[in-house]
Amino acid sequence: MSGNVFIVTAPSGAGKTSLVRALLERDRQVSLSVSYTTRAPRAGEEEGRDYHFVSLDCFMGMLGEGEFLESAVVYGNRYGTSERWIREKIARGEDVLLEIDWQGAQQVRRLFPSAIGIFILPPSLAVLAQRLLERGQDDAPTVARRMAAAREDISHALEFDYVIINDDFNTALADLQAVVRAERLRVLVLQEQNPGWFLAFNS
Repeated sequence: MSGNVFIVTAPSGAGKTSLVRALLERDRQVSLSVSYTTRAPRAGEEEGRDYHFVSLDCFMGMLGEGEFLESAVVYGNRYGTSERWIREKIARGEDVLLEIDWQGAQQVRRLFPSAIGIFILPPSLAVLAQRLLERGQDDAPTVARRMAAAREDISHALEFDYVIINDDFNTALADLQAVVRAERLRVLVLQEQNPGWFLAFNS
């Protein structure tokens, strides 16, 4: 029996982190993979909950030792996912969620072809720009760079299995929960988790 690997990707400002947190609060069967990063913590972020914040030297040492399932450079900062942690979790039949960018998603799916990709879209680029400005974390030039990156991110949306438009938060959250539940109900998953039941039924 093995767990599912869910990948959630979105351009900055699309509401990915808020949706993932809400999902985790409602579904205790999913564990969030906490990435390692070289960037500084933002206001409200906690070590071990949001990220493992490490120095560049530490990160590069882990990268050299092959500890990352995937790694990427985003806005000049490095991010990586622990491969050992993921494999241990799914081997115990637990579901794992990775909140990573499209580059990392491509790397993960090469090693875990059955990983389920979910892309979160804003209702429009104009709304995305407004959200980035309103959250007040970046100045105008930084927002412009994020918007340019968002266009690149969105161009990869069709590489994913599911696309959720985050216009209304509660609707988007319900859609995300529905994807997770539906994947658990796939016949191959149920057959793996309950082999005796299917054998008895078909005998």
